[in-house]
Amino acid sequence: MMTTAPAAAEQPPATEPRTRFPFRFWLLNTIEAGERLAFYLVWPILMIYIAQADDPGGLHRSQDDKGTLIFWFSLVQIILPIISGGYADRYGFKLSLIISMLISTSGYAVMAMEHSFRAAFWGMMLVGVGAAFFKPAIQGSLSHLLTRQQSSLGWGIFYWVVNIGAMVGHWLSPLVLLNPTTANTYRNLFLIAAGCCLFNMIALLLVFRDIPSGAAKDTHPLRVLWLTVKNIIDPRLLAWLLIMSCFWMMMYQLWDTQPNFIRDWINSESLARAMPFDTWRETGSDGLLRVPQQVLLSLNSMLIVAFVVPVSHLVRTMRSLTAMLGGMIVVTFGVLTAGTTQSAWVLLFGITMFSLGEMLVGPKKSEYLALIAPTGKKALYLGYVVIPTGIGRGVGNKISGWLYREVGEKANLSLRYLMEKTPFGQGKQWNGRTDSLEDAAGVTRTEAFTKLQEVTGLGANEATQLLWDTYHPQYWFWLPFVAVGVLAAIALYIFGRMARRWADMNA
Repeated sequence: MMTTAPAAAEQPPATEPRTRFPFRFWLLNTIEAGERLAFYLVWPILMIYIAQADDPGGLHRSQDDKGTLIFWFSLVQIILPIISGGYADRYGFKLSLIISMLISTSGYAVMAMEHSFRAAFWGMMLVGVGAAFFKPAIQGSLSHLLTRQQSSLGWGIFYWVVNIGAMVGHWLSPLVLLNPTTANTYRNLFLIAAGCCLFNMIALLLVFRDIPSGAAKDTHPLRVLWLTVKNIIDPRLLAWLLIMSCFWMMMYQLWDTQPNFIRDWINSESLARAMPFDTWRETGSDGLLRVPQQVLLSLNSMLIVAFVVPVSHLVRTMRSLTAMLGGMIVVTFGVLTAGTTQSAWVLLFGITMFSLGEMLVGPKKSEYLALIAPTGKKALYLGYVVIPTGIGRGVGNKISGWLYREVGEKANLSLRYLMEKTPFGQGKQWNGRTDSLEDAAGVTRTEAFTKLQEVTGLGANEATQLLWDTYHPQYWFWLPFVAVGVLAAIALYIFGRMARRWADMNA
């Protein structure tokens, strides 16, 4: 699971290096774990809740609607951290953290109140606003607590804790949702997420003692905003942000499209029979045994929990751009592997490769920005780190929502096959547009795959294989994003060489 964690820290005034992490370091890590637990209770199943055609308790909206929600969520993540980071420095980290948890609690509560796309949309917008205040504040707090000697291990621990929260969230959601899902089980999940954020807010109010940011406290709020925007106008910074935006356009598909891809195409029956817990297996609407998609994706956070600290130790002396370049190549290979198979075992191998690359990119990706962050502007500069993730996720999901609907979604491909290749479609007028398939066929997306089985006389596995072999969704959907990942890695290599040349000229 990606997060934004800087690798550099301020040196405290102590005369001797501090080796023990202070209490507030562990408290902030606990709060981070709680916030990520809430988020990853909801996010992996949100893709299913909104757009999966065969989910009994879902909203059954289009892939385009899902892409639109993520686009606006990501836009919030792009804009607000630029502003909220500066205000966290100006008004204090504790206040920013409390406000963020209050807003996030409200967002999850809105989703619980109403079973509708409108509630999901506005609820996630509030969660996005809360996260935009939360990330710069908590990272800025930690950057002031860690000495330079503690930096590599400290941020490795932080990254580890983030994924503890994500892993538990992935595992807890099947216990709450049950099988089959209903509107009530989704409501319970959203309420639990709200409760996690509420607990964090209480802990911040009662236990946490604020950390001085070093920033001036008498700066006018509009002046803070102007300085925040002004600092981003740096050609090297802008080039880095553009390259990383392209990379995250590919990378976030693992979490934002892969859940639907797994439900549509991955055969995990043999793996489900080997699962140690009943909650790690379920029966799909097609009658087949499978592993919940969020449990399969939890391998990512499991591997990071197990290995991110030793990997952070091993690469502590590696140049940040070198580590990021290697990680981007490995991530690209992992996405390609996970997205071009129907086998759950091969999928898990792809996720493993993805996770290894993430461990190289994740803890190192902020080092470039952290090195140029002046005293008193830690949270401000760390706010810039989320810009490429927001751009990549937003633009990528706007594209992938449309692309998956056109060439990857099993429900639409079932309707297309019925209209193009069976007697069912004869005499029916269809203009060739995917968004008119339901009207032309007289069959809804939720009924499409069942209708395909009825017309062809095939079982669920055989009908899925028929669609896979006919339309090749693995290639048409995933290869454009893999190509973007490769181009981003090449651009990062060129950028690294130019940055070193610039540094030599100005030495």
